[in-house]
Amino acid sequence: MNHGVTIAGTGSYVPEKILTNEDLSKLVETSDEWIVTRTGIKERHIAAEGESTSHLGTKAAQKALEQSGLEASDIELIIVATITPDTLTPATACYVQQQLGAERAVAFDISAACSGFLYAMKIAKRMIESGAFANALIIGAEKLSAFVNWKDRTTCVLFGDGAGAAVLRASREGEGRILATDIGTDGQQTHLLNIPGGGSACPITLDNAGEGLATLAMLGKEVFKHAVTRMKNSANTVIERAGLSPEDITLVIPHQANLRIIDAIASRLAVPNERVFVNLHKYGNTSAAAIAIALDEANREGKIKRGENIVMVAFGAGLTWAAAAIEW
Repeated sequence: MNHGVTIAGTGSYVPEKILTNEDLSKLVETSDEWIVTRTGIKERHIAAEGESTSHLGTKAAQKALEQSGLEASDIELIIVATITPDTLTPATACYVQQQLGAERAVAFDISAACSGFLYAMKIAKRMIESGAFANALIIGAEKLSAFVNWKDRTTCVLFGDGAGAAVLRASREGEGRILATDIGTDGQQTHLLNIPGGGSACPITLDNAGEGLATLAMLGKEVFKHAVTRMKNSANTVIERAGLSPEDITLVIPHQANLRIIDAIASRLAVPNERVFVNLHKYGNTSAAAIAIALDEANREGKIKRGENIVMVAFGAGLTWAAAAIEW
């Protein structure tokens, strides 16, 4: 009998090097107070020179596998959500497969920015439910430091590097399961948050190499407005689909982009702040990795117990949004 799909293990990894607000104030005109007041971020982790997105993802995946009781050789599907791939081709998931030694796995990437991990969860859930795969390893991994304009104080203070992972498999009787998922896109808003250069529309050439086109550009105020509305609607959709009410939710894990957005979401969902998980102050916005890292920390810190309900909700460039309701 099909009991749905469960999260069998979680894992996360952040690089050793920490970049504080104090450190940033030496690079651009800013201060700890300015950054904390506007974003809630205190520090972020930055990957070492030779440390790529696949290295971060592999380390998070190894921890998730360990917790799940599965070996790398058992994994049948690997989906890496990233906007900072090791290379344009092959997919970062292929490098992760190689580093893990997961020879049996089908591996591919998806690009949905900060919503990527939850997009991957919906895809993997459907593929397991259909019987195509027995299990899946989903990873959100980003090395955003390689795509940040370190001279732009409005964006460079926001982002960090890291990875989070989860192992999904068919659930057995008595185990928790993914109750509902939701994903959406508004391609009319592609201009609000993007990396304009480095793709086929605007290749980097000798003539434009100094213009910083392969770095993140953002219209912050516009993004904020869309983020709050879309995340609220998406979270409400999965709460409704799962047959839950706000009182049934033990923990909300929102995308970790900005404390003001997180506070706005909490109030609109009628969930008290103590039931909202926040680790933004330690890592900044790690895009597709953010929710995955937060889920692993909440799991390992005992913030969620078997049988309890959690809701994850994200929003990112595209514009994309996603949510998931899970019985743990």
